Amino acid sequence: MFIWMGEILFRSGLADNMFRGLSPWLNRLPGRLLHTNIIGSGMFAAVCGSSAATCATVGKMTLPELERRGYDSNMAIGTLASASTLGLLIPPSIVLIVYGVVTEQSISRLFMAGIGPGLMILALFMSYLIVWALLKGNREGLTGEDESGMSFGEKLRNTWSLMPILLLIGGIIFSIYGGLASPTEAAAVGVVLSIVIARFNGHFDRAIFKSSLFAAVRTACMIAFIIAGRLS
Repeated sequence: MFIWMGEILFRSGLADNMFRGLSPWLNRLPGRLLHTNIIGSGMFAAVCGSSAATCATVGKMTLPELERRGYDSNMAIGTLASASTLGLLIPPSIVLIVYGVVTEQSISRLFMAGIGPGLMILALFMSYLIVWALLKGNREGLTGEDESGMSFGEKLRNTWSLMPILLLIGGIIFSIYGGLASPTEAAAVGVVLSIVIARFNGHFDRAIFKSSLFAAVRTACMIAFIIAGRLS
């Protein structure tokens, strides 16, 4: 179900809202919009649980924009490739779910154990990027002024585009950690909420429903065969 939720978000355009909400606030930070790869990957990992989906989704919206603005392509790809691995650790990580099933461990406890290290790694990625930008980014214009040209009020209005994803993340994590739902039940709620949010934003139709469902089934079957091979 978490896979299906990620596929819905991937196809409904909600990831674009995430970029619009983050980018105005990151222009003054050394490294500027390269941080959208890191923070965006962390946020999307928290709603899809897949590193591959995180890399594909965040990369589709950030890499063309970063290339258009003249950012270093090696750092753009490097920050994306490294930060997308957060999907392996930040709940609801599919890898942790598979590990919990195979080893008969509590998936809720695995999720709780993954969130702290995941946030720590995210902070380390950002710290490295800041140091790199301060040491080598001056000639590339990555340490200076705000290039968004937005007022504070405009930035706040753009931040509202993050609210659906933040509410989705918060609802899932709170329901699991608060003991209100099991991971499976929380995943089902996440799918329903992602459909509602996508429909509300006008980017959900029968074609998206069908393609996201088929993609989730393919991924789930792949994982099932991996588990079957491990148990045989």
